[in-house]
Amino acid sequence: MVTQSVTLDTLDRRLIHALQIDGRVSFSRIAGVLGAPERTVTRRYHRLRSALVVRVVGLVDSGRIGKLDWFVRIDCAPDAVDAVTAALVQRGDTSWIAPLAGGTRLTCMVRTPVAGCDGGRPLFDHLLRTPGVRDVEASCVLRPVAGVGGWAGRTAALEASERTALLDPAPEQPDDPAPARAEAGGWGEAEERLAGALALDGRADIAQLAAVTGWSAATVRRRIAGLRAAGVLHFEVDVDPSHFGFPLEALLWLEVAPAALAEVAQALSRHTAVAFAAVTTGRASLFAMVQCRDTGALYDYLAGDLAALPGIGRVESALIQRRAKRAGPLLLPAAIAQRPGERGGRGPGRTHRPQH
Repeated sequence: MVTQSVTLDTLDRRLIHALQIDGRVSFSRIAGVLGAPERTVTRRYHRLRSALVVRVVGLVDSGRIGKLDWFVRIDCAPDAVDAVTAALVQRGDTSWIAPLAGGTRLTCMVRTPVAGCDGGRPLFDHLLRTPGVRDVEASCVLRPVAGVGGWAGRTAALEASERTALLDPAPEQPDDPAPARAEAGGWGEAEERLAGALALDGRADIAQLAAVTGWSAATVRRRIAGLRAAGVLHFEVDVDPSHFGFPLEALLWLEVAPAALAEVAQALSRHTAVAFAAVTTGRASLFAMVQCRDTGALYDYLAGDLAALPGIGRVESALIQRRAKRAGPLLLPAAIAQRPGERGGRGPGRTHRPQH
């Protein structure tokens, strides 16, 4: 996704932090917490979204709907990297696609059915048969351990009291119990359509979501509340870290002794440079995405915070050349024009903290 050159000011950063706390909280509530006019807050969000700088995306926990997440490394012939990247971008089961700097590899996240259903073998076999693809290495994500709930670089603009004001002290229990059973087979075609619409626009209004799912507006509200309460659905702010002064993105693969795995995972969850980390299968038991201001800062992280951790036997690192796709589906400018009557929120009713 190519974004326009936009400089985020203090209000922009505070707005982004508020949306990370609850991606569907109303603009009126955000305005009250930020001490800014509602029209200003609404206009800021739509300006940033129209410029492809910021958007809210709805994300589903793969494990709770019977799916697996994989971190995939693909080695290509030099003249095939762009074509393979472009093909992966268009798929609905891919995210976080990036060619790596200085080489012929690209990386991405892929969602597949569970291993008993074939564990994604058709996709991986298809990749291996793709012209120009020389090798595919897939590591299954066993457990995210850092970065869930938002990277620290974009969640430091609000005071503790402001963060609390955006949360409900006692989340309302959904009237419809079906969403809470999503892990046990309650995930159907209507939920898939709901998730697809929210992946495109996490702040899509209730009327639009009702049209997509075929549910009533009241049912849509109950289903979203239930899925969030069950940890099936959460909302993320999709924004390039370069807008926060961290243009260098690196990927790390850590080989960690089993006895030290839990300690290292917990430590990564506290490192502000780590945007995301997960325990995976494969040669490296831990994978991490790191955001830095420059190569010097990356060196300081590798030689300082990371080197101080026990049980790490080997570290492989790579710099990202560019992000062809982040968490949500690829958007074109025409697809993000504000719809008539769009309120950009969930309207009247209680709001809930995303379940990360």
